[in-house]
Order: sequence, then structure tokens, then C-alpha cells
Amino acid sequence: MTQIKNAKNVRLFALNSNRPLAQAIAERIGLPLSKASISHFADGEIKITIDESVRGCEVYVVQSVSDPVNTNLMELLIMVDALRRASAAKINVVMPYYGYARQDRKARSREPITAKLIANLLEMDQIDRLVTIDLHAAQVQGFFDIPVDHLQATSLLAKYCEQQGLTGDNAVVVSPDHAGVSLARKLAERIKAPIAIVDNRADEVRERDIQEVPEYVIGDVKDRNAIIVDDIVDTGIRMKLSAAALQKFGAKKIYGVATHAVLSGDAVNTLEGSGLEEMIVTDTINLPEEKCFKKLVRLSVADLLAEALVRIHNHQSIDTLFNHN
Repeated sequence: MTQIKNAKNVRLFALNSNRPLAQAIAERIGLPLSKASISHFADGEIKITIDESVRGCEVYVVQSVSDPVNTNLMELLIMVDALRRASAAKINVVMPYYGYARQDRKARSREPITAKLIANLLEMDQIDRLVTIDLHAAQVQGFFDIPVDHLQATSLLAKYCEQQGLTGDNAVVVSPDHAGVSLARKLAERIKAPIAIVDNRADEVRERDIQEVPEYVIGDVKDRNAIIVDDIVDTGIRMKLSAAALQKFGAKKIYGVATHAVLSGDAVNTLEGSGLEEMIVTDTINLPEEKCFKKLVRLSVADLLAEALVRIHNHQSIDTLFNHN
């Protein structure tokens, strides 16, 4: 890993959403986590106190906007305000999981574009840079007028697939719907496998209630190890139904891959009871013990984020950290 230069004026803070990931990043960079006190009033108001000087420092704040989404978002906004008032020279937000990214457009009349609202709030809070991983839609970067480093976990996921022998004509990478083809193609090109598409015609709103197995799969999955790829696994229903469709069309073994493990509601039981051999995710979202199940495989993005932070601080190119597929 590239070494950080002039670390004396660098500060790395972790808020409450994903402290284990922040600690892993700190260890790889060779910096201790800086100290801040986060407390809540009885009515839920958040109070943050920075317990060391940040005057003139380049600051990195690690916070995923995951469950509890609104609390973690407010923690981040309040922390940035505290840093700015404490005279930090630069405030860089490291948001491994960008909450509200699924609301990136108006699909119907009178709907908000909440992903844009989050961008506005962060810019109004005067952050200098955002570092994130696998946005639900890459164009969310365009909601910002500041630098956004959109890292991708494809290399990490592809490496695991290669280690398991899920490559070449032995495998097929499957998009769970037509909208996810681009993401599936990225992984397929890395492991040199063909792609297929589950012909899922349910929209996102109906998907929560629908339990019907899709009737068609576009592409050849028979006698191949199928890898279903998505950016987010939330309720787990789409993964389960896609796995059932692939079983119907003769897939040998079926694996689920997703960068962000939201795992809402009864997702653990849904995925555990599905036809998946493994559900492979990253640690962009910290999971409590009750959400860790036998089929779950977690890969760490700590190396990826640590390398990005070091290169940003050293004013070096991070081009090699992006996947240009």
C-alpha cells in the first residue's frame, strides 16, 4: 500500500454506523482513530463534541448512511458542522454506503429525488469531497458540484469468485432484472464468464409484495454455476426468486453477490431458506450478530478505502482503483 505523507495534520474519525470498518481503515493507514463524543438527548437529539484539535487539518469522516438511516445521516451532518466550526482545513466524507441512492429519479408524478436532496445537504454542510462505493446509479455523482470518488467493489468480488473456481464457461453471471445488466457485465468481464438475465418484470414497489418466480431467463444457465449480481440486497426476495428461476432452468449451483447488505425485515430467513449456496457481500454496512447467517460471506473493503484515502491525501491518481469495464 502507498504510504501516507505528512500524517501529522491528518485526522480520521468514525461515527456510529460502521466503527469496525473505520478501525480497519485506520490500522491499514497507520493512524489512530481521532476522538469524538457522540451522545443523544432524551428526545433523540444528537450532540457531538470533538475531543482533540482539528485546526488546519485534513479530516476524513467514515459514516455509512444505513439503518438507522436518518440517525446516521444526522450524525454525519452534525459532525461536519462541528469540524467546520473547529477550523478543519478540509472535510472529506467517506460514505461506503450512500443511503437514499435508490431514489435517484422521478419514476412517478409527485415523487421526490431524495438522492439529490442528500447531495444538497452535504454540499450545504460544506464538505470538500465524497468517497463512496457502488452507488445504486452512477449518475448520482452528477448531483454534486464537488469531487466524488465512486469506488467499485467489482475487483474484490471477482477475486473471491476466482478463488472459488467460479470463472469462464464454468460460470454465468446473472442480472436479477433488465436494469442490472451493466453491473452484471462488469463482473462477467472480470471473471471471463457469459451473462444471463432473469426476465423479472415486477417494478420496485410491487416487488416487496410479489412472491411469484419469474417465468423466463434470457441466456444459457443450464449446468453452470450461476452468480446473481446486485448492488444492494435488502429484503432478499428478489435474490430468492431469481435463484428459484435459475433452478428451474437447470443451473448447477447458485451464488448471490451484492456490495451492500441492507438485510431489512425478514431478509435473513428469506436468504437462508433460498436456493443460494452463499450470499457474498462486503462490509460497507456493519451487521449485528443476528443478521449474520450460515450462507453469508463478508469481504472487507478496508484495503480499497485505505488506499483511496492515502492517494487522495498524497495528491496521487486513484485511477487504478476504478474498474473501467
